[in-house]
Amino acid sequence: MLTYPHINPVAVSIGPVLGLGPLRVHWYGIMYLIGFVAAWWLARYRARKPGSTWSALDIDDLIFYSAIGVIVGGRLGWCIFYGHDVIAENWLNVFHIWDGGMSFHGGMTGVLVAGMVFARVKSKRIPDVLDFLAPLPGIGLMAGRLGNFINGELWGKPTDLPWGFGVPNADGVLVARHPSQLYEAGLEGLVLFSVLWWFTSKPRPRLAPTGLFLLLYGCARFTVEWVRLPDANIGYLVGNWLTMGMLLTTPMIFIGAGMMMYAYRRNAPSGNLGAVTA
Repeated sequence: MLTYPHINPVAVSIGPVLGLGPLRVHWYGIMYLIGFVAAWWLARYRARKPGSTWSALDIDDLIFYSAIGVIVGGRLGWCIFYGHDVIAENWLNVFHIWDGGMSFHGGMTGVLVAGMVFARVKSKRIPDVLDFLAPLPGIGLMAGRLGNFINGELWGKPTDLPWGFGVPNADGVLVARHPSQLYEAGLEGLVLFSVLWWFTSKPRPRLAPTGLFLLLYGCARFTVEWVRLPDANIGYLVGNWLTMGMLLTTPMIFIGAGMMMYAYRRNAPSGNLGAVTA
């Protein structure tokens, strides 16, 4: 059994500031910043490729729109699907994103809406915008799960495996648990990013990158949910196995697979690449 390092979730504390108490910068917020910066840098890199139909200004606007979508959608999604008790305790808790409590599915919905608005403003096709976005979130997803690990939340079930981390139960007894946050950081983050970055390095049919993102994330999340504990205020939805994460993720797998089949049958060229001139 490994010892959990108990990292202080507050990375920096300065203050008091303006008489309002200390200013605290949480690791969880830093992880989101890392995700946005990584997505911006990767998108700028892709935009510089020969034949790209994206400009540097397009990228700046896209990341701005997406960041708003992630934060607003992620928090609202968590409040709707997971955070009933926290919000009922004090409705102002809806704004306390530094305490954790962000839903991937809510964030994805927020990015979808943001991408649609961006496409309309920039006169781009919505599928092309989503395809361009597909490889960008992986680093941020990995960083976010590392933030969950630092916060000591979203642990997995008890395990006898040697890499289980000792986590105190309600009685203060250490129980070896799956580090499900680290599993997700690897699968939903690093693996997802690596595969999609490779896949999108060559021209693919329109909607194929988006479909692959949904399929891979859905499979990764569904797999980890088998060893991850459900939220205490929700528990299992059916029997002793079906979690809210599984329920929300299952449609992604089927939609992603169907989208890829449609993309390759239609074989429409991506609007993210134009003709390359010599």
